[in-house]
Amino acid sequence: MTDTVTWRPKAGEIPQQPGVYRFRDATRRVLYVGKAKNLRARLSNYFAPLASLHERTRRMVLSAASVEWTVVGTEFEALQLEFTWIKEFDPPFNVQFRDDKSYPYLAITLGEDVPRVVVTRNRGLKDARYFGPYTKVWAIRETVDLMLKAFPMRSCSDATYKRAEQTGRPCLLGDIGKCAAPCVGRVTKEEHKSIALDFASFMAGNDSTYTAEAARRMREAAAAMDYEAAAKFRDQLAALETALSKNTIVLDGDVDADIFGIAHDELAAAVQQFTVRGGRIRGVRSWVVDKELDLELAELVESVVHNAYEGEQTPPRQVVVPELPEDAKELELWLGSRRSAQHLTGKVVMRVAQRGDLAALAQTVNTNAKNALVLYKTRRSGDFVARSQALADIQEALGMADAPLRMECYDVSHLSGTNIVASMVVFEDGLPRKDQYRRFSIPDSTDDTESIYQTLSRRVAHLAEETTRAEAEDEVVKRFAYRPNLLIVDGGQPQVAAAARALADAGVTGIALCGIAKRLEEIWLPGSDYPVILPRNSDALFLIQRIRDEAHRFAITYQRQRRKKDVGSVLAEIPGLGPARVRELLRHFGSVTRLRAADAEAIAEVKGIGPALAQAIFGRLHE
Repeated sequence: MTDTVTWRPKAGEIPQQPGVYRFRDATRRVLYVGKAKNLRARLSNYFAPLASLHERTRRMVLSAASVEWTVVGTEFEALQLEFTWIKEFDPPFNVQFRDDKSYPYLAITLGEDVPRVVVTRNRGLKDARYFGPYTKVWAIRETVDLMLKAFPMRSCSDATYKRAEQTGRPCLLGDIGKCAAPCVGRVTKEEHKSIALDFASFMAGNDSTYTAEAARRMREAAAAMDYEAAAKFRDQLAALETALSKNTIVLDGDVDADIFGIAHDELAAAVQQFTVRGGRIRGVRSWVVDKELDLELAELVESVVHNAYEGEQTPPRQVVVPELPEDAKELELWLGSRRSAQHLTGKVVMRVAQRGDLAALAQTVNTNAKNALVLYKTRRSGDFVARSQALADIQEALGMADAPLRMECYDVSHLSGTNIVASMVVFEDGLPRKDQYRRFSIPDSTDDTESIYQTLSRRVAHLAEETTRAEAEDEVVKRFAYRPNLLIVDGGQPQVAAAARALADAGVTGIALCGIAKRLEEIWLPGSDYPVILPRNSDALFLIQRIRDEAHRFAITYQRQRRKKDVGSVLAEIPGLGPARVRELLRHFGSVTRLRAADAEAIAEVKGIGPALAQAIFGRLHE
């Protein structure tokens, strides 16, 4: 492998100003678009020795045949140009966005001569104010039905409106008071537009003004003994309060913010966006990001924010993110320009919530993102067609004679070399078989490779029982003796070599073996100097990643159980310290690490533990 690509431009040819660069392949297709404060410094990273590059970056550079750049005046201009080119060229190595569904919005068509309110998934209505997105169509229709009692504006189709104009008879909504009926002249078009503007203002978060005004007018009408008008204002107030009660109050009434949560791994990221207007959650949106290159959280935030507001979505005054990107100031300017385009005042501030109710809500959004990522991966692995394709792709990539219908994955877990355990998880036809999972306790080991060797040696010893105990009545033993098509270990070349040695020492042949290295998601085969690289968005890599993560989870769970049991058995040997007090100790300190770090005085503060017993516990834990 050469140190770098032959088409690398000379360092002196690359300017040091801010700009945007494009990598192209031999057919001139744009592969990747990026921006830089200093083009020379950024591009030099791509032309480092190929062996030192991240695997996916190396693959992009090797796929390219040239790089070109455009110098701009400021970092803000670079940000805008990068966004434009990504949208225009859709480069395969940039972040790929995919909404998991089309969301409904509430739209008020203020650009029309007679505005109307409509529930739509179309974001292209001219001069319309959009509110949302919402997760349920029925919920937004219910809200519109309530709001029309307070703001009786048009919600009918153009055909219905024209028919009413021609006949001089309003539709049912006009008869029951849910439309001011401009079609038949009950109100002028200007008065009707004023109602529509009030509707939009209320939906934008200015709800306290309208509820207070309705309450005031109701009291004045009642005082003037105009009970018919008072009843009308009472119904309007009730409709407004009912609509507000359907939006959870989470923050102060003057808070307008979009809160983003991002959960990501080496392959994908799940994004959650909570829309808060007037202190209430008005909408929730989620989408999935396929990661082709390895991006840090701050870089993901930049792409996510651009994706969220590149259409008709108007940014609020606050955008809360899990981590600020490097060019946060430039992003704020761009978001501010999006507000100005909608004739809204006030600059946009990007921030990370540190404390208080906003931080608590941000944590909730982030938790939703984590759950969405797990659900996305589970659904993708659970789809029959995707599983079948994944198994076929694994067979081809690893050069197997048959598809790996039964796969077993192994992982080792320990705490500073103590309580060493290993896990074995089983996937059949691409789905987990939890009844066949196994756990291994390893009494002594020098390192992870030795632990892998011991675990695989104990596992393959049972394969001989396929013939010697085929007729055994012990169903557990028979299940454990099933022969896998593929063994997977969590790790790279050293772990794979240890597993191969265990198979060879046991004389076991005909079973494929590989390892998955977590940092780069590379697949290593025995005796190979180079890894197998599966496409980052392939179902095959998703399946292998899922079985690896399941093995890791199972090993960690067992290791924690061992740690808890270990300290519990030690404490149980102390006279006067029964199971109830042991549980109280662990509950009080929250972890074994904190208990071991506590002094006798701190232990004595636990309910039921006196000074003498506390000293005995301290001494026993530190023998």
